[in-house]
Amino acid sequence: MNVAEQRVLQVLEAVTQNSRITQRLLSTKLGIALGLTNMYLRRLTRKRYMKCVNIRANRLRYLITPHGIAEKARLTYEFMGYSLRLYRHVRSHLKTVLEQIPSSGASRIAIYGTAEAAELAYLSLKELGFEPVLVLNGGVQPQEEFLGMKVHGLDRALLSMFDRLIVATFEQPGRLVASFVQQGVGPDKLVPLRPLENDHPTEEG
Repeated sequence: MNVAEQRVLQVLEAVTQNSRITQRLLSTKLGIALGLTNMYLRRLTRKRYMKCVNIRANRLRYLITPHGIAEKARLTYEFMGYSLRLYRHVRSHLKTVLEQIPSSGASRIAIYGTAEAAELAYLSLKELGFEPVLVLNGGVQPQEEFLGMKVHGLDRALLSMFDRLIVATFEQPGRLVASFVQQGVGPDKLVPLRPLENDHPTEEG
């Protein structure tokens, strides 16, 4: 399942949950630009997966069609298989990388992220006998926690408090890796959840 298909599924799910959702709110929910959100909505309308109804001036309502319901079911089923394959791949990848680090030594392992990918990284660490020392994330909310651990913002002083940083994201981890390197974190300290050579998803579909 590519990025475009995941976006389509997210849009269909969002419209199913709230037919009055605005493009701006949908853009924030998906974490993509407003223009790209508009493109997806127009594309799905053109494919008759949903229809757009004017309910008053400058106010639209999106309704998922029977074709859209069928496509949502197909993509959901495909996503479940994709997620299972991804889970197995990530656990195997982390196991290979982390087994090279003595769990009884002084190695300090941190996690970047708080979404599903970070939860998978956390569970994999625990299975391998490691206890994460730090959880980092961008745009941290006050008193934010992740599985009982305080979440810290990207304070430069904290970037020296770990020996390995698991970059817990499935979507273009190369950008984050490059950003951490620019901030002075050694590339050998960064552990993405998948190979960076595959870090080129497309928006086609």
